Amino acid sequence: MGKGEWMRAKEKERLLRKLDVELRHYRRAGMEEDPTNGLLRAVRMALQMPVKEIAEKMGVVRSAVFDLEARERSSTISLRMLSRMARAMECKVVYGIVPRDEKTLEDLAEVMSWRREVEKSRG
Repeated sequence: MGKGEWMRAKEKERLLRKLDVELRHYRRAGMEEDPTNGLLRAVRMALQMPVKEIAEKMGVVRSAVFDLEARERSSTISLRMLSRMARAMECKVVYGIVPRDEKTLEDLAEVMSWRREVEKSRG
């Protein structure tokens, strides 16, 4: 391995560790069966915010708020609309992408690297 490759590998490791630290709370949430299913409604209910108020802030009819909540539960809501409703509740959307099976990104990268090596040796 040349110096350039070694430096790139070290930078990749550093970035993976940094992401793992930043995403640790998301990994914890990811351990739940479906951690964000129904989150819009849950936040609205926790804030005791009337649907009418959210609808007015969004400039939509009340049924649109219920529709957004349903679309979030069925995973068909867009990030734009999710963010728009969150803003109407004086919140913001923050999302993360984490490996399945409670792995860190660093662990997953290593597993994927080994997989690629095995595939190369077979082919």
